[in-house]
Amino acid sequence: MRGKLWFLGGLAAGFVLGTRAGREKYEELVTAARKVKEHPTVQEAAGVVQEQANRLFTEGKDRLSQTKFAETKVGERLLNSSTSTSSLTPAGSTSSTTPAHRTDGFTDGSNGTGASY
Repeated sequence: MRGKLWFLGGLAAGFVLGTRAGREKYEELVTAARKVKEHPTVQEAAGVVQEQANRLFTEGKDRLSQTKFAETKVGERLLNSSTSTSSLTPAGSTSSTTPAHRTDGFTDGSNGTGASY
């Protein structure tokens, strides 16, 4: 299933990059992608993945803190920089105790452009 999704994603990217059909077809693709992204099932799956990523991040940080590596300068630096982040958030966003309700998955007021993960 994942292979098919990668294939379709590559096909869509190739179409966008190689099309001569003009802006109209591009806009159709963007609209379809937004509909998929905003679908409740996709949103739910994204939430589950985010929770799992947060759990794995916390577990990894805890395991690292119990090793000899944590006593090195690199380990201390890594653990100190990651302790200020309580959860994984999109790049450039800030965590807040009361995030604004948004439908695009970002809570800091950004539109998500230029974010790298």
